[in-house]
Amino acid sequence: MVARPAPPGGRPAAAPVDLLLIGHDPTLARLVAGLVEASGTGRPLAWAPTVAAARPLLAAGARCVLLDLDLADHRGDDDLRALVALAPDTAVIALTGRDDDEARGARAVADGAQDFLERDRIDARLLDRSVRYAVERKRAATAGRLLRATRLRAEENLRLERGLLPRPRLATDRLRCLTLYEPGGDQALLGGDFYDVIGLADGRARAVIGDVAGHGPDEAALGVRLRVAWRALVLAGADGPVALGALQTLLLAEHPGPEVFATLCDVEVAAGGRVATVARAGHQPPLLVTERAATPLQAAGGPPLGVVEGAAFPPTRIALPPVWALLCYTDGLVENLVRGEGPGERLGDDGLARLVTDHLRSGHDLDRIVTVDLAALRDDRPDRHADDVAVVALATPERP
Repeated sequence: MVARPAPPGGRPAAAPVDLLLIGHDPTLARLVAGLVEASGTGRPLAWAPTVAAARPLLAAGARCVLLDLDLADHRGDDDLRALVALAPDTAVIALTGRDDDEARGARAVADGAQDFLERDRIDARLLDRSVRYAVERKRAATAGRLLRATRLRAEENLRLERGLLPRPRLATDRLRCLTLYEPGGDQALLGGDFYDVIGLADGRARAVIGDVAGHGPDEAALGVRLRVAWRALVLAGADGPVALGALQTLLLAEHPGPEVFATLCDVEVAAGGRVATVARAGHQPPLLVTERAATPLQAAGGPPLGVVEGAAFPPTRIALPPVWALLCYTDGLVENLVRGEGPGERLGDDGLARLVTDHLRSGHDLDRIVTVDLAALRDDRPDRHADDVAVVALATPERP
């Protein structure tokens, strides 16, 4: 049903309309109403004398506006720009007079209108076609703008995440570092798992790996804060137990409550590379990889960070063979279902040790095991994106 335009000064109802005419001339309003009725489209039509009077209809979601550029104040071009700013997602068709040349219509399109028509040359078919085309052009332009905005936000997020990824640094050529990191989300670079490696001036090396409970940007942000705090503590001279206690204080201060916790494993290798000290907070101990086998270390530890206030994290000292690697990992590598292991079977820590041992005895070196074999293990899981995976290994230059 076509709504006849209201008389000058009338108050249009603030309900969604398909077509809104803005102009002070009631003769033009009656003409447009007759053309809409003649087109047989049944477009809901409303009329407002000025842009200001049309605000309720624009706010209600008018799809297309016919704007008479010859408004009473003779500022049609300014009104067009104001209308585009007021209703950026609404299609606009500018109406020009017979004496106007096409340059004014072209300027209107440049200022944001989707089309222009001469008032005295409109018929029902031309008006209907122009409205349909203007709405589709506006819809396409809006979709393109949103797509560009989404792409820019995604690129900014990726740049931010890249800047937050760890940069392992060792101060000695007597050790080397290998890493694997795959967040659970397809489009993310960071997850709740985190790791870091740093070499100290006295020849010691420190590594950390951790896992924040949960998945999502909040957990990823907490993981970054814990990693950065750990690095600051290590550079300040804190040993493993002291660093874990400080991180627990940080976690409890920023995220009180039992629903937020994190597991963490801190490994220190003494200068000379023959002794390691492991401090754990609810995290699985590293694998000790030698030339022919991988074995889970028997290392004491405390509860996850954030679970028991005032908890202690006793360290464990371990003698290392001449050729070794300490392989630290998060539970995303071992707890999810593994294809081929039987219904409901999980790899587990012992299963990972057996798997690494099998690869060693097949002639694979540690580099291939970390960067190829363990990555392929995740790819083989039916639920490969269910959890984050992080692996960090400190090793001697000689390759097991």
